[in-house]
Amino acid sequence: MNFPILSSLILLPSIGALFLLFIRSEKSKRTVKYVSLFTSLVNFFLSIYLWILFDYKTSEFQFVEDRIWIENLINYKVGVDGISILFIILTTFITPLCIISVNNSIKDRLAEFLIAVLIMESFMIGVFCSLDLVVFYLFFEAGLIPMFLIIGIWGGSRRVYSAFKFFLYTLLGSVLMLVAIISIYWISGTTDITKLYELGIDVKYQNLLWLAFFSSFAVKTPMWPVHTWLPDAHVEAPTAGSVLLAAILLKMAGYGFIRFSLGLFPVASETFTPLIYSLSVIAIIFTSLIALMQEDMKKLIAYSSVAHMGFVTLGIFTIQQQGIEGSIIQMISHGLVSAALFLSVGVVYDRMHSRLINTYGGLVSIIPKYSVLFMIFVLASLGLPGTSGFIGEFLILMGAFKDNFLVAVVASVGVILGAAYILWMYKRVVFGKIINSDLKQMLDLNKSELFILSCLAIPILFFGFYPDPLINTIEVSINDLIKMYNLNLIDK
Repeated sequence: MNFPILSSLILLPSIGALFLLFIRSEKSKRTVKYVSLFTSLVNFFLSIYLWILFDYKTSEFQFVEDRIWIENLINYKVGVDGISILFIILTTFITPLCIISVNNSIKDRLAEFLIAVLIMESFMIGVFCSLDLVVFYLFFEAGLIPMFLIIGIWGGSRRVYSAFKFFLYTLLGSVLMLVAIISIYWISGTTDITKLYELGIDVKYQNLLWLAFFSSFAVKTPMWPVHTWLPDAHVEAPTAGSVLLAAILLKMAGYGFIRFSLGLFPVASETFTPLIYSLSVIAIIFTSLIALMQEDMKKLIAYSSVAHMGFVTLGIFTIQQQGIEGSIIQMISHGLVSAALFLSVGVVYDRMHSRLINTYGGLVSIIPKYSVLFMIFVLASLGLPGTSGFIGEFLILMGAFKDNFLVAVVASVGVILGAAYILWMYKRVVFGKIINSDLKQMLDLNKSELFILSCLAIPILFFGFYPDPLINTIEVSINDLIKMYNLNLIDK
């Protein structure tokens, strides 16, 4: 099609942010919200239109736009396949919910906050569309800037420390990736991803290049032991910032593992699979045990994110159809569930100004609507059948059992631990006696909170019972990726 739909998806949020620059009066808060929400909703419906037009029967990149940026050096090239399109839709779905959620949580500098959110949406969509390594790197790193500002300006009491820790960890991890991209251009004469798939990377360079990309993706995922920035960032970030960080920003690294580690460096990926398995299993078990010890709800959910992303990296490197499919579905599901959990914590924090578990108890008799929706998200987090969380974990473990029985057995323990820490939190917060008398003054969900949480509950349950739309979208692309991976191993 002639219409540049991907460039429109990338640029539209930034254009909306540009409009917000001219609405500076504090009396215009309603206008600021409406402009931001309208922009993000148009982008969401445009992404749904993209999904409708998408041909899931081919693994070829579609809606490709290729324009010269720097002559004989870099092209602005974007396109989508079955692997990337779902992440774009996740991004455009979560962003308007974040914008609606600021009604109760962001009191000062609202316009600036929403500008940061919209610009961040542009960068995140750009990551999933990029078909040139340099363009990918620019979008990948640019996303750090608005998140750094969101944590550093609108965060909690330790916001500056957490913002700099987040920025330095992720930036330092990516420096080696930039060196690797320059090296790839020197080796192959191009940074075009589709051309690199065809040409292949010389085996003698693959190990070093794989490690350079790994240094960036491991921090951003985050994998153990470079995960320590995440709990601090989540605890200090405002609710909408935590949602964007957990739901989308972490997924950029998982996407990078599939697109680059497997796609460009198959021989090195085969070599380093035991390393990934070891780090993934440690992340699943170790961070689940840490989550069991947490008294802060946001910190507990943050550690659970590390454990869930451990399942994702495990599934990716099984190089099995079920494993990689499960990883992508797990990332989409975790995007929905983690967003819902952080928003649920935000609901009670806005009323009681405490995230500590022992502040609460007996909420089921005070705010029943909240308790029911919170229960759905908790059950999805532990992977209950009938929720999207079950589909991803089940497929990952199927792929793992095919590839390495021992690793799969140990990883399965993480499912039990996941149920333990999330149900323990829910029991203490929602059930039991009302010890804190201040809780009796709490009001149940208002219209905007009920709308946001319901919008997240519907796809969590829908894809739990009927995952075909997700599987059909990714199946052919993953199948061809595995074929290309195995073919490259044989050739080398």
